[in-house]
Amino acid sequence: MIRVISFGFGHEPPPRADLVIDVRELLRNPHHDPALREMTGLDEPVRRHVLDTPGALGLLHHVAATASALAADLAPQNRTVTVAWGCSGGRHRAAALAEETADLLWASGVNIVHVEHRDVDKPLLAPQEVQA
Repeated sequence: MIRVISFGFGHEPPPRADLVIDVRELLRNPHHDPALREMTGLDEPVRRHVLDTPGALGLLHHVAATASALAADLAPQNRTVTVAWGCSGGRHRAAALAEETADLLWASGVNIVHVEHRDVDKPLLAPQEVQA
């Protein structure tokens, strides 16, 4: 089984995971676009914005492939592989990438994928609240 979590560094420490990917500096932040700010990564316009960032798809495919390979290696131990995507608030980039990771894993034949969005429903963080 592969567990995929989205979270925001600005809310609390990252969850325990085998792979933690910090996209705060890597990908464009939909929070800066007033039309996208109140949406989440579960909304298609935000997903498109995140995935259209140069490098996003390559990173996504590498992470999904790594998680899949780890899960295959650990299958005899019946161990869950956990991937955690983190951004500033956990509402936009991390949520979109978690959903896309799950979609890629299912499409590649992974039978059990569980997605959690730890912070997607939490209030937006003001710029001064975002932890670097």
